[in-house]
Amino acid sequence: MNNRIVVLGGGISGIGAALLAKKKGFNIFLSEKGKLSSANKKILEDNNISWEQNGHSEAKILNAKEVIKSPGIPNSSDIILKLSSAKIPVISEIEFAYRYTNAKIAAITGSNGKTTTTLILGHILKNAGFNVLVAGNIGIGFASSIIDKDYDYIVLELSSFQLDDINKFKCDIAILLNITKDHLDRYQNSFKKYISSKLKITKNQKKSDVLIYNSDDILLKNITTEAHKIPLSFLYPQKNGGYLKEEKIIINLNNTTMTIQELALQGKHNMFNTMAAAIAARVFEVQDSVIRQSMLDFKNVEHRLEFVLTINGIDFINDSKATNVNSSWFALESMKKQVVWIVGGVDKGNEYSDLFSIVKEKVKAIICLGDSNTNIIHSFQGKVETIVQASSMKEAVNHSFNLAEKGETVLLSPACASFDLFKNFEDRGLQFKNAVRSL
Repeated sequence: MNNRIVVLGGGISGIGAALLAKKKGFNIFLSEKGKLSSANKKILEDNNISWEQNGHSEAKILNAKEVIKSPGIPNSSDIILKLSSAKIPVISEIEFAYRYTNAKIAAITGSNGKTTTTLILGHILKNAGFNVLVAGNIGIGFASSIIDKDYDYIVLELSSFQLDDINKFKCDIAILLNITKDHLDRYQNSFKKYISSKLKITKNQKKSDVLIYNSDDILLKNITTEAHKIPLSFLYPQKNGGYLKEEKIIINLNNTTMTIQELALQGKHNMFNTMAAAIAARVFEVQDSVIRQSMLDFKNVEHRLEFVLTINGIDFINDSKATNVNSSWFALESMKKQVVWIVGGVDKGNEYSDLFSIVKEKVKAIICLGDSNTNIIHSFQGKVETIVQASSMKEAVNHSFNLAEKGETVLLSPACASFDLFKNFEDRGLQFKNAVRSL
């Protein structure tokens, strides 16, 4: 009997999947195209898991019963195409871990807001006294977290890359916040393929399950699913769902109404994220009082509209997690003061026209950070008075401090990926904070 499982990728999800598979008695081999960290090598060796790095050995991979793939590996890669030709199943870590939990699962996806919504919902459920795991795309492995214990409730943030390779995964509550153009380079520049990937979150849901969705998003308005649909709207009252009325969140569910007025997080986008999390908590039968209190004491994720310092009356805000145009729109929308905006990085074919109106209203100066700023400069020339370029985070922060005045805000919200000057968005955010603290 072939019980050989190959794990492709030696990051958080790959190591977790390998450890869980080992615990379940499979013969495991892990293959990393790049270089494994010394810490991960030690984990594999301590658990007697065979591994390789700096390339994939086809002879050691194409004899697998099943392959668990890192979300960072595209389905168009050579090794995945060869596995497909050999009819060897390729699944995600999410799909594999799902087999080994009995928890009720809430899964959240969307182009923007999914991390905050995931963390808010997890915070509410923990405050309610539930045994909760919050994991997935936020950097905590689903598989590694259930090796030694299970949970009553699991809240998962899921990216399109993680959803691509699910087959039977099903969540009790799916939350679909929005779909905007992102990661199209991964989907052969097809927005339709990216949309299909996001919609997979509800594909296995049954009538007893719930889909909470953004009914204002034209792409989601008529979504087809077997699940019970609960709409969210900023534009229209909902008889069975959530909506915004006079800066208050109104939730109508099962013939009862709940109103939420006071929130820890500012900005309309966070009201939407809060609404989605609150409805999910209500579906899981959390008391209204617990939900309201949770909204007051929630602290946002690092690198997402994170207040850093006020220096000489200038506020510095770290929004390094904003890796697309829509995220930066939400960040700018939430600013109450004039902004010096640090933007730029690896441009994924960004279209900046959606930002023109809000930039004219709120931005006094733009600092372009990164190697490829031509698109940004061309897009905003004439929209703001000052545009300068910076080749390092320290230089960008120094420019911002010179350009901003007392009572204004310096906002790092790049709208781009980070891989030109930084390891990842976390590294970019940390460098920003360090540069601000050294002013």
